[in-house]
Amino acid sequence: MKRLEGKVALITGAGQGIGRATAIKFASEGAVVVACDVREEHIHDTVDLCRSSGAKALGLVMDVTDRSQVDTTVKTLLERFQRLDILVNNAGITQDARLQKMTLEQFDRVVDVNLRGVFHCSQAAADVMVLQGSGVILNASSVVGIYGNFGQTNYAATKFGVIGFTKTWSRELGPKGIRVNAVAPGFVDTPILRTIPEKVLKEMENKVPLKRLGTPEEIANVYAFLASDEASYINGAVIEVCGGMTV
Repeated sequence: MKRLEGKVALITGAGQGIGRATAIKFASEGAVVVACDVREEHIHDTVDLCRSSGAKALGLVMDVTDRSQVDTTVKTLLERFQRLDILVNNAGITQDARLQKMTLEQFDRVVDVNLRGVFHCSQAAADVMVLQGSGVILNASSVVGIYGNFGQTNYAATKFGVIGFTKTWSRELGPKGIRVNAVAPGFVDTPILRTIPEKVLKEMENKVPLKRLGTPEEIANVYAFLASDEASYINGAVIEVCGGMTV
């Protein structure tokens, strides 16, 4: 039997990168995948890839910063599948600048997506999961959310905040049968990195003992494990998936 057989999973930011890889991995493990993203054209590709493995998949346009859209998405999901077993809060953005150069717009936008968006989705999902008496919430943090990073005041703050969410919700929701964990990726080869010069990418690789960037699939594998019953006693954890770069 597949690890996520029959589980209904909502994945945000599923249009590309780690979100898409996670959707495909969950589909291969038997999950019903609800792939959400702000870009409709990207969702279609993800849904097609999920369905190609024989899985049920639904694509919905959703902006995590818009609570009405989040609530509508959860309502649609419930009407279609009657339950919600897994939420992966993957949607996130970067708008980097040093402290003295960062604009209020840059700060607010990253906080809105990376922190407020996680709150919106998790609060909506928690209501459903509590009624079910079961569920898994998985949050995307980052090694930057543990150790900080030059030029990423806003991003680091949100990813630290996501860890705070994870620790708090694991205490609040654990007694109700809901596990909450976070994954903290290191340098991963996603579309976000494509704007970075080759020389800088090489420097990033050299900081990692494995001497390479991670792949979206390697992060997706960890999400699939944490979402499964194999991780049934893991709650409130923050798992670094970074090739040893923080050692």
